[in-house]
Amino acid sequence: MVTKLSVVDKYIDYVRNEAIENPEKSFPKMVLGFKANKLKTKLLPKKNISKGYQKLETMMMSLVADSLSKEKSYVWSNIFAPCEIMQCFDLNTLSIECLSCYLTGYHLEDYFIDFAQNTGLAPTLCSYHKTFVGAVDSGVIPNPVYAVTTSLSCDGNLNTFRYLEKKKGVPFTFLDIPYEEDETSVSYLAEQLKQLTIELEKRFQKPFDIEKLKQAIRIENETRKELFRFFELQKKHYYPGELISQLYLMMGTHLMMGRPEFLELVRFLNKDIATYPVFEGKRILWVHLLPFYQESLRSYFNSSDKYQVIASDIIIDFMDELDESRPFEALATKIIRNLYNGSYSHKADMIGTLVDEIQPDAIIHFCHWGCKQASGGSVLLKERMKEKEIPMLILDGDGIDKRNSHDGQIKTRLEAFLELIETEGKSC
Repeated sequence: MVTKLSVVDKYIDYVRNEAIENPEKSFPKMVLGFKANKLKTKLLPKKNISKGYQKLETMMMSLVADSLSKEKSYVWSNIFAPCEIMQCFDLNTLSIECLSCYLTGYHLEDYFIDFAQNTGLAPTLCSYHKTFVGAVDSGVIPNPVYAVTTSLSCDGNLNTFRYLEKKKGVPFTFLDIPYEEDETSVSYLAEQLKQLTIELEKRFQKPFDIEKLKQAIRIENETRKELFRFFELQKKHYYPGELISQLYLMMGTHLMMGRPEFLELVRFLNKDIATYPVFEGKRILWVHLLPFYQESLRSYFNSSDKYQVIASDIIIDFMDELDESRPFEALATKIIRNLYNGSYSHKADMIGTLVDEIQPDAIIHFCHWGCKQASGGSVLLKERMKEKEIPMLILDGDGIDKRNSHDGQIKTRLEAFLELIETEGKSC
């Protein structure tokens, strides 16, 4: 049967072909598509998800579309870079991991990954990084003025940003994150953050205002309180969303934390969820990356009244209040205490605390292909969860490269796990 392509599908195919055949001309068309999708999510939101998640999707589409359409309005980063500091210079923070996800909207991830590998990048490198490097190396994505990355938590971060600096001349700041939280370590990282503000002043010709940073931290503290209210309300209420809703929420808590508009969005989530009925299904805590494209996972979790992904560990990888009176030390403490910093034992301890807080019925740990930390520590986490009598499933796959994920295997293991938590509450 021959099916007619929609206008959207035709445009996606058109941009994909342009990126391959005329890379230097494709970027404006790509951004136009992001803008169109931003408008679509606002005027014609998905009907199968809650109003709060509709607003969240529009906000994240706006962040990407508006940033990429305005030169010098953003910096590249990894997901753990301190967006609060960039906001003091009226800069958006765009993580290369999230941008890689957006590039999949044009079905370009396989082309970019192959392009990066053909220029010498190792096949074992994280596919998020390969997607982004391939997009830049191929000439599709233009260079920003500056970039910021950290040693947390991926060992590919420094190599990727060094490569982009060498090949494309993109200057960057590298934040070296200590493992241990002590006074010396906090001071060491706080000094690096101060130096970052000096560098941003030079690059963007704007003065740094420490009061802006203190205000961002005040808003961040309030946002985090509201987020935990939201997780508390999810213990009772059904709140329809999609797997990708968790990705958007992760973007908000890492790229927009400290902004008043994100705080208002989380407050709206709390107001909106209270209007929904009692949820009587199983509540899932997701650990590590979200393969939002995976058909079997989407079929079970998107807008489901039986299985609800209530949170991802990356969304709430820091749980404490920050001291606004010492903003650089506060941000340094936040980064060092991050769930993804240090040993996997530290991560397992923090997830244990998170489990006590939000009380999920089960955990799904997704081991992203190429991520050594996830694969190496998943068994340790499973043992910790066994002590807490929390069923846990370990799934192997790729968060972005469909060729490294086997939907049939994932479906078989997922269905067996869901059947077990429905009947016996055991892990598989």
